[in-house]
Amino acid sequence: MGWKSYQKLIHQWRIHRGDNVMIIRGKDKGETGIVKHVVRFQNRVIVEGKNLVKKHIKQGQGHEGGIFTVEAPLHVSNVQVVDPVTGWSVATPAKGKFPTRVSRGIEASGTIIPRPEILKIRTTPRPTVAGPKDTPMEVVMERTYDPKNRKGHARSLRLLFFVRDLNMVEVMQKLVPHALLL
Repeated sequence: MGWKSYQKLIHQWRIHRGDNVMIIRGKDKGETGIVKHVVRFQNRVIVEGKNLVKKHIKQGQGHEGGIFTVEAPLHVSNVQVVDPVTGWSVATPAKGKFPTRVSRGIEASGTIIPRPEILKIRTTPRPTVAGPKDTPMEVVMERTYDPKNRKGHARSLRLLFFVRDLNMVEVMQKLVPHALLL
C-alpha cells in the first residue's frame, strides 16, 4: 500500500454488521449481500462473497503459500441498505422520523429496519472466570465510605452501584441503607 490522504471519518454509522446491502458501484454493481465486517477507521465495509480479489501469500512458518481469493473492503459510499419490503436500495435510512431514536426507518415504504441479530452476539465473549486483576466480591461488598461523616472513598460507593446491576439489591440495602436504589 502506498501513501493515503486523510479521510473524514463517519461518526454516525447507518450501516451495521449483518445488514443486507446492495453494491451501487464497482465490479459487483447491482448485487446484494450481507455486511460481514465494518472497518470504521477506513470508512469501509466487507460484504460476504462480493468484491473478490486474488491475494498472493508467501509461504511461512505454520501456513502454506499460494494464490487465495479474499473479500476486499468496499467504501461505505459504494453500498446502500436494501429495503426489506420493496427490495430496492435506499440511500440512507432516516433516523429522526420514527418512534424511537435508535430505530432506522425507510420513509418511502414506511418500514423500520430492525437491528441485526448478529449485533447481539459479542465477537469476543465476556470472561466467566475472575481474572487476576478483578476485584474479589468480599472487597467489593466491604463498606468503606460513610457519607454522614464523609470518610472513606466515594469510588467504593460506585462499585456498590455496579454490584446492584449484578442482582444484589438486597445485599446493598443491608450495607448502604441510606443510598438511593434506582
